[in-house]
Amino acid sequence: METHSLTFDRLLLASGQELGPVTLAYQTYGRLDEKGGNAILLLHALTGDAHVAGLVAGEPKPGWWDPMVGSGKAFDTDKYFIVCSNVIGGCRGSTGPGSADPKTGKPYGIHFPVITIADMVEAQRHLMDYLNVPTWLAVAGGSMGGMQALQWAASYPERVRSVIPIATTLKHSPQQIAFDEVGRQAIMADPDWRGGEYYGHGQPERGLAVARMIGHITYMSDQSMEEKFSRRMKTDGFKFSFDAEFEVEGYLRNRGAHFVRRFDANSYLYVTRAMDYFDLSGDKLFKPGAPIPRFLVVSFKSDWLYPSYQSRDIVTALRSRHGDVTYVEVNSTYGHDAFLVEYDEQTRLIKSFIAKTHAP
Repeated sequence: METHSLTFDRLLLASGQELGPVTLAYQTYGRLDEKGGNAILLLHALTGDAHVAGLVAGEPKPGWWDPMVGSGKAFDTDKYFIVCSNVIGGCRGSTGPGSADPKTGKPYGIHFPVITIADMVEAQRHLMDYLNVPTWLAVAGGSMGGMQALQWAASYPERVRSVIPIATTLKHSPQQIAFDEVGRQAIMADPDWRGGEYYGHGQPERGLAVARMIGHITYMSDQSMEEKFSRRMKTDGFKFSFDAEFEVEGYLRNRGAHFVRRFDANSYLYVTRAMDYFDLSGDKLFKPGAPIPRFLVVSFKSDWLYPSYQSRDIVTALRSRHGDVTYVEVNSTYGHDAFLVEYDEQTRLIKSFIAKTHAP
């Protein structure tokens, strides 16, 4: 596996600002057929990247959806050409706040323009054209990846044959915005954030770690936390201190400490803001007069961050327009993280759905 880069001159953002030059980091798997009809775009969640499957030199783990991508898997690389790119605003090879501002030669920092999910998709459209893909056979992703998949259907329905939004929503609820805001405030309250100009000084590690800890709590369910941790202690009895005495405390601190080594604090601010701005409710999902792609909508019963009613809202909107939509609520105890855990059921659903879409 190898990460590639595409750089293009400019991108007109939803805010009216221009960003450029723009670089997208991406990986591909499998081969594009002669007609370009077997291409699938996989879209990552908040802290993901282009490394969706396999092992890459220098990376300790396989890609974030490795059990789903490969020979004979849900996204079968023997049959399909798989593409995954890091979103703009991110920090894993694509242009983001840590990138050099061509006007100053220094990192953009907080001067990076605010971006939207639609801007991410527009950047991906440049990659699509560069790879000579006329139409995506499918666009698929979970959480923020699902938002991007929905945005593809809204922005370019004529270039998408099918859409697989997983554990996602048409718009963030006040609760979802609130969790994002608490994470952002944790970062900005850290003195090491330095008003967003911390490059060359070191990350605001404490704030970013707390933001990640908050996020991890929302990704799990009450039942999965009980099964994984319960009230088990790391120590032999109470120490009457504020050290990490419970296993769940140690887990969260470990996840936070690990996260700050691979993710940029400003990117966390920008990408969560893009998620909060996202809104395809009402008729905004549909382009007047354009075809509606086929949909497979998947939710998870124990997901309280993106509860199933939000997926059913997607289904209701599609059925109101007589769209071809299949909806499945998977009975899982893993909470929002289920889309990164429940591989067998997702494989069964996705394999069948894509095969039917691909059939002549």
